[in-house]
Amino acid sequence: MSRLAGLGWGPDFSGQVEAARDAGLVPARVMADLGVRLRVGLEDPPAAAPAAGATARAAGPGPASALGSDRLAMLPLSLRGEAVVGDWVLCELLSGGEAVLRRVLKRRSALSRQAAGDATQRQFLAANVDRVLVVQGLDGDANPRRLERTLAAVRASGAAPSVLLTKADLHPDPEGARRDVEAMAPGVPVVFLAAKRGMGIEAVRALIAPAETAVLVGSSGAGKSTLLNALLGAEVAATGELTVNGRGRHVTSHRQLFLLPGGGLLVDGPGIRELQLWEGEGVAPTFDDVAVLAAGCRFSDCRHEAEPFCKVIAAVEDGTLAPERLASFHKLAAEGATLSARHEEAARVTAHREARAAQRALLDVPKYRRR
Repeated sequence: MSRLAGLGWGPDFSGQVEAARDAGLVPARVMADLGVRLRVGLEDPPAAAPAAGATARAAGPGPASALGSDRLAMLPLSLRGEAVVGDWVLCELLSGGEAVLRRVLKRRSALSRQAAGDATQRQFLAANVDRVLVVQGLDGDANPRRLERTLAAVRASGAAPSVLLTKADLHPDPEGARRDVEAMAPGVPVVFLAAKRGMGIEAVRALIAPAETAVLVGSSGAGKSTLLNALLGAEVAATGELTVNGRGRHVTSHRQLFLLPGGGLLVDGPGIRELQLWEGEGVAPTFDDVAVLAAGCRFSDCRHEAEPFCKVIAAVEDGTLAPERLASFHKLAAEGATLSARHEEAARVTAHREARAAQRALLDVPKYRRR
């Protein structure tokens, strides 16, 4: 397998390269976001490192080797565009080992969330992800409502979800916890973990096929760094103790893509306690049980609130469906509808602004040039 293929390069990306337009450019994958620089993996990285302050430089030993590669290029923040960890980009290699990012290729999938704050802004966490490993600790971190929200965001991304229940050795009834998750997310793989003891590590490895990319998502202190170290067989990620209030400390400071023994790839980054939805497309498949019940409602537009002959309400009344799950469905569905309306309004405002700018530009053209 070639180096690029091992990083996930395939027809989805090679088909976007045009011989005429992209002559002289080489593909690379973003391996780490260091804030002021990006680190990317190339088929044949520049051999020489440029002087300090140059556009890009070849990575030396240390962080690069932790990524499973001994030769990686570095790109500065000012030229990164919209690239995030996992993106495939086209670079121009210059003399002296420098490289310049020229184009970000279209993503196959993208894990994102609504950015913090009141503004409607999308924050991309990782690109071209095949599987999202949702990590919840059984030491008190697990939360069914947060898990439902996270699964909805994962399904909207186009990636497949799996749930990792860490610190299983600290829970009095881990099998009961597994049953609760499987009932909430039918068909989603659920794995027990006690990473420090080696429990469940091979089951996680089996979830990530060679050249496939997975990403870890979970709260700080849920055990993501411990799991990563166990999968790599080396202490490459710092681990931290829980604070006095039971919450984890943010030990991992940046997002990066690691090559695993066996050929898979895994993205790790700062902990995310709650993955805010950016779009609502993943809500319906996260609540398949509600959808199955809703198919039996007398009215096709039943909202499952107070309508007569509602199978969903009947299931809550007879104990088949937990009232908390229905409440979560209503909350996330309403949130998804609100997000869709906000996105449509933002698109309308942007289109209006662009039309006004084009009109002003036309008025600024001298009359003799408009004839």
